[in-house]
Amino acid sequence: MCGRFTLTTPESKLEQRFQMSLDLPYAPNYNTAPTQSVIGIISKQGSRQVTHYRWGLIPFWAKDQKIGSRLINARAETLHEKPSFRHLFKRKRCIILSDGFYEWKRIGNSKQPYYIRMIDHSPFAFAGLWDTWKKGEQEIHSCTIITTQPNRLMESIHHRMPVILPQEYEDQWLDEKLIDKEALQSLLVPYTEPKMEAYPVSTMVNSPKNNNPDLLERI
Repeated sequence: MCGRFTLTTPESKLEQRFQMSLDLPYAPNYNTAPTQSVIGIISKQGSRQVTHYRWGLIPFWAKDQKIGSRLINARAETLHEKPSFRHLFKRKRCIILSDGFYEWKRIGNSKQPYYIRMIDHSPFAFAGLWDTWKKGEQEIHSCTIITTQPNRLMESIHHRMPVILPQEYEDQWLDEKLIDKEALQSLLVPYTEPKMEAYPVSTMVNSPKNNNPDLLERI
């Protein structure tokens, strides 16, 4: 799964990398947790649009917001089967900006957190789905991060990893006109591990109250 991640890259570099203007409030986040606001991109008529999403999908048909805490991730293998995801898989795809994520490796009776990022520290995009939930005057845009099988780097840490889209596939994933299930599914594969690194970090990351650069320090 993916339960915590970071986005600390300077705004100007994000704009350059993702071909957009970040006309939203932005502050580095070293410990993004479910229900918090994340930055996502969708495509409208071929133009990239940047939006804040609440992490934890609230389908439009949900009776209340609580379901979002259970839908922070969506398994790539079953997107076309699950009622919460199958329509969004065709019509409401997004990318979620990140530059690293955390995962916990079980060691005996304890869990050791690891930080995983690109070797060159560059930002990247998770494949995601989004929806809008309304109740009265309240409107919430929310999202979920898609997960897949681990690559060689991740398999010793955890049995799942988030889908990281190579830059050249981002436009295809965002393409509103693309609804072919097989073509979309072919994008949801483990990212190539030679470009990534993973190392143990402090258990301070276990608490979302902790949010500072010290969380990224190797131990």
